Amino acid sequence: MFEARLGSTTLLKKIVDALREILSQSTLDCSDSGIQLQAMDNSHVSLVSMLLQNDCFEKYRCDRNISLGLDLKSLSKVLKCASGDDAVTISAPDKADKVQLSFESAGKERTADYELRLLNLDQEHLGIPETDYSCVVIMPAIEFARICRDMTSFSESVVIACSKDGIKFSASGEMGSANIKLSQTSKGDVDLTVEEPVTLSFAGRYLSTFTRATPLSEKVKIGMAADVPLLVEYPIEDYGYIRYYLAPKVDDPDA
Repeated sequence: MFEARLGSTTLLKKIVDALREILSQSTLDCSDSGIQLQAMDNSHVSLVSMLLQNDCFEKYRCDRNISLGLDLKSLSKVLKCASGDDAVTISAPDKADKVQLSFESAGKERTADYELRLLNLDQEHLGIPETDYSCVVIMPAIEFARICRDMTSFSESVVIACSKDGIKFSASGEMGSANIKLSQTSKGDVDLTVEEPVTLSFAGRYLSTFTRATPLSEKVKIGMAADVPLLVEYPIEDYGYIRYYLAPKVDDPDA
């Protein structure tokens, strides 16, 4: 038996919104330690990893490991049926072909139950190697979202250059060019750890899609190193994270 209860549906809505633009379907791997998800987007350009530890939940029970294959757009539709302050319980028997979502209003005067068919998804588990990033930047998530939006209005490609002086985002296209640079601040709004400078080019539309996770966290962590995928990580309070990995574009970022 698997059962997990959150005191508020809001967090689950934010997580699903952060995932569903990249993944149409995915598998939640549930164990006694919590819930994990790992999947590549349809074009195999980006990878998403999510962790929710069991202490995130008001109640958590997982008698044996269970994988729940879900259509994320269908899950999003069900979540829209609930108010943000409704409690939500996700449950499934050990050999389930459906998962049940039960919502309960704060005063318990309204309850609602929905069932979603589970999907048999053949998803490979790719080992994500531990990477020592040459540059690690922690910055306000809202600022990162704004920069990605502004850059993609100029070009499909966004160049990110990180050095001890700061992190610089650049885009150039027919309309013109855009350059935004952030330096480390004494207030700690932007924090830089740089072992060696890195300049890489990325597909802007993926960066913009990643920023759908902005409501989850005030800060976003960016990790860069030569010839490895970019890391964009949004912590989920103290209970886990959503991490996006994006392969660099092969064209010369200095071109």
